[in-house]
Amino acid sequence: MVSAGEPSRLIGFDSNEPTAHNLGKPAAIARIRQANPYKTIAMVGDGITDLEAVQVTGGADLFIGFGGVVQRPPVAAAAEWYVYKYSQLVEALKRYTVAMIGSGAWACAAMHVVAQNCLAYDAADEFVDEVRMWVYEEEFQGSKLTQLINARHENPKYLPGINLGANTVADPDLESTVRGADILIFCAPHQFIRSMCKQLIGKVKPDAFAISLIKGMRVRADGPQLISALITQYLALDCSVLMGANIAADIGREQLSEAVIGYSNLENAQVLKKLFETRYFNISLTPDVAGAEMCGTLKNIVALAAGMVDGLGLGPNSKATIMRQGLGEMRRFSKALYASVRDETFFESCGVADLIATCYGGRNRLVALEYTTRRMAGATVSFEQLEGELLQGQKLQGVLTSNEVQEILQQRGWEGEYPLFSTVNRIVNGYFPPSDIVNFREVPSRAIASDGGDVSDEVVGAGRPRPIPTAEASG
Repeated sequence: MVSAGEPSRLIGFDSNEPTAHNLGKPAAIARIRQANPYKTIAMVGDGITDLEAVQVTGGADLFIGFGGVVQRPPVAAAAEWYVYKYSQLVEALKRYTVAMIGSGAWACAAMHVVAQNCLAYDAADEFVDEVRMWVYEEEFQGSKLTQLINARHENPKYLPGINLGANTVADPDLESTVRGADILIFCAPHQFIRSMCKQLIGKVKPDAFAISLIKGMRVRADGPQLISALITQYLALDCSVLMGANIAADIGREQLSEAVIGYSNLENAQVLKKLFETRYFNISLTPDVAGAEMCGTLKNIVALAAGMVDGLGLGPNSKATIMRQGLGEMRRFSKALYASVRDETFFESCGVADLIATCYGGRNRLVALEYTTRRMAGATVSFEQLEGELLQGQKLQGVLTSNEVQEILQQRGWEGEYPLFSTVNRIVNGYFPPSDIVNFREVPSRAIASDGGDVSDEVVGAGRPRPIPTAEASG
């Protein structure tokens, strides 16, 4: 039994260890101690040689006697603790209670993974079986969505056909969902996270930690704020991020996928890796929260551009040009805002891999393609309208993120340095047709406003929306 301040893990000796010979067990324990940062090691056994493994220098620190197979009085008398069942040892271990905040397609795909790992694949029993999932209550097919999820073990509205696990419990009460949780998984539209966090102040365990699967940022009058930083600010929790090429339906179908966890606290990240990694979902770690999160945020803008290229019927050369330009702007913008961002992060799953997946199969690309097709056919249509038609209640993050990023570019006079970002924003706000995506190098230099800085009557009359203000007051 291995402890790091409190009982945390059960392990056995390697079958290759020569523990049968004299002092073999203390030697094996010494090697375990050298290879792992454990503070205390307790030997569990039922024999005299097990007891002796505590009584020599370099051996175990504590002895726990086990009477489940054979009971030896001298062993029981010398043990600091004596147990008769393996379950007694398991119950003494630190176990993590997990809560999911969100129930959209990506949250449900993540729940498919997490629920499996908390139940069927939790060999060390590190996680409590039941996982609560906060669900925004709404009616679907004549019933409450939470009732349908709990009855069917799937979300029939946002990710139909994907099993969430019998150990998943949908809960419409946010505070009830997080009560007693050690790990909070945030996976809701980023524009709602601030109000959620304000509601949860003082309602979460002080030693809990979090991970954000959210791709977006908050724009304030005093500058941008990543969602992970917002969670830390309001709830005083360490918050990692999980980002990658994660099309929800593919993960739900258990197709090979991967993601990266950006972390500040390595110990927490290692626990999170166990929570998310499966045979079909590979997880790597990087000490770059800002870089990973910025990748996940900005790629949605590039995906809008890729969808426009597809809607114009252009070939792979054009799409590759857009994606390469987009990746370059993602990297430069991230490093301009956060000096700690690492170049190598953009070659992780959260960077180039996520960009490829999103530009070929994501919802932002899908809606931008449809917008372009209809606009080129002469129809009047908006992204808001298409979001309602195509996404079945899911939110289109790319347009909102584009407006948030554009506000930063305008504030800092950077529009000309990020021509693709600026061009996408002018197209989604109706100032230029989607065909201008191929002219991204020149579009930012074109005038779009009348004297005084207001959008001209001609532009408004053509059904083109004004830019959406996004800045919030500080705090």
